[in-house]
Amino acid sequence: MTADRPNRLRATQWCEVTCQHVIDGSRITSLEALYDEITRVLVPDHFWGRNLDALDDILRGGFGTPDGGFTIRWSHSAVSREALGYPATVKMFEHMLERCHPDNRNSVGQRLAAARAGTGPTLFD
Repeated sequence: MTADRPNRLRATQWCEVTCQHVIDGSRITSLEALYDEITRVLVPDHFWGRNLDALDDILRGGFGTPDGGFTIRWSHSAVSREALGYPATVKMFEHMLERCHPDNRNSVGQRLAAARAGTGPTLFD
């Protein structure tokens, strides 16, 4: 154990208390680039679904990330905020609309219409 880490804490406990991962927003120029950055920073060498549901699973912990939580610092967030704005959100919903179950078309269509109108959450949000 180092002087910085008290002996009473196991390595996993230490990480749960102090782990901070830095996402480099300047690398995020698209939704796929976000997935690449998440892989690079949070779950290197792990396969994951590379979709928003799987990202939610990662952020909740346990999929290669500490179960007890961690902190993400998003540097250069203005770059990724622009890249993941309404145009990227519209593109994602258009793709979803092509592939979703017929029962979900109305809901996805409504979210697509909102994104086209520049309202509602974006991929960045």
